[in-house]
Amino acid sequence: MVISRSGIVVGTTAVMLTAVAVVGAGIHLSSQASFRESPKDLIDEVWQIIDKNYVDGTFNQVDWKAVRNEYLSRDYTTEEQAYDAIREMLEKLEDPYTRFMDPEEFKNMQIDTSGELTGVGIQLTQDEESKKLIVISPIEDSPAFDAGVQAQDIITKIDGKSTQGMDINEAVKLIRGPIGTQVIITIKRGNQEIDYPITRDQIEIHPVRSAKKESPQGNIGYIRLNTFSANASEEMEEAIEDLEQQNVTGYILDLRSNPGGLLFSSIDIARMWLEQGDIVSTVDRRGEQDRQRADNRALTDAPLVVLVDGGSASASEILSGALQDNERAVLVGTKTFGKGLVQSVRELGNGSGLAVTIAKYFTPSGRDINHEGIQPDVNVELTEQQREDLRKDRSKIGTPEDPQYAKALEILLKQVAAKENQQATSQ
Repeated sequence: MVISRSGIVVGTTAVMLTAVAVVGAGIHLSSQASFRESPKDLIDEVWQIIDKNYVDGTFNQVDWKAVRNEYLSRDYTTEEQAYDAIREMLEKLEDPYTRFMDPEEFKNMQIDTSGELTGVGIQLTQDEESKKLIVISPIEDSPAFDAGVQAQDIITKIDGKSTQGMDINEAVKLIRGPIGTQVIITIKRGNQEIDYPITRDQIEIHPVRSAKKESPQGNIGYIRLNTFSANASEEMEEAIEDLEQQNVTGYILDLRSNPGGLLFSSIDIARMWLEQGDIVSTVDRRGEQDRQRADNRALTDAPLVVLVDGGSASASEILSGALQDNERAVLVGTKTFGKGLVQSVRELGNGSGLAVTIAKYFTPSGRDINHEGIQPDVNVELTEQQREDLRKDRSKIGTPEDPQYAKALEILLKQVAAKENQQATSQ
């Protein structure tokens, strides 16, 4: 299975940035034939794409040919009727990540993967079994982040309307709105339900932030990667090269609350840290496999520790899994989100779009991280109070007052010292 560089998005599949995006685990963008005649043409076009590409050849035990006959036997007079029929048809697959987007939703998805967002800054997914709307993570410095929304929060109401039975598209429409207006999001966290009034705003995403930090073993490079957007690879390369010029002795790469993004970005970034070795493989329903590898162009071989948590999803899991399996980095934090599905996003003829789950991806050692996530090498849980302290004072993130960072620094300094001793012994 060939995956083109321009077309793959990875994140927690069918995730919606509200400022809204599909950050699905692997999205391949391509164009389909034009929808010019009747609404049935659009329905059949969607059916054909699923029939040829869906990851499960049994269509989740659904008689897919019978589905086609059922929906093409109906009469449709408007595109909206066709849209409703398509969504109903796709629901039979019981796959929240295979979904139809009307032209407005598809346009938003294309804008959002470029990193130009408007809204409150929540990344959402829908639990496959319970259908609950779950926050993957708030975007750092977004209105949702500032309000106190956290990864793994469950959204139970939007402006007082229950989200029970609500799909992501409907939730996104309710949460989105003009800049400066307010939406009240009700969150369930443990046994508590909390109302968060959030004012919508323009959300600027700069995926990479870096800093040189002093330590007893010399300067340490700290890089925080917030999302795998279109410019993440370029910014990561610039950050590493800048820190290399400052002679850092090791790195901490912070992937906490990073929900994913573009697959090619995660592969490019993995190659900056890995000189050789596999990065990720994908397998479709025919068993066809695509394997991405390092290409002997790593920018540094300095010791590396990676921070992950429950908000680290899909593309973050590809990167952290590759670095862990190749023994390039030590992972510190908590188990990652656990999503390993690949979507192909097709543009349909009338400007609408279709995201289809076409494959699963695996770490270099063959781990299927869907549902399981990536387990860190060193587990460091934050207490609720520690989370709140870091949220209230973001300047503490990536400092010794950040418990997960402090542990990562401790491990990194030991690695740096061991490398220096090894070099001294070999001279």
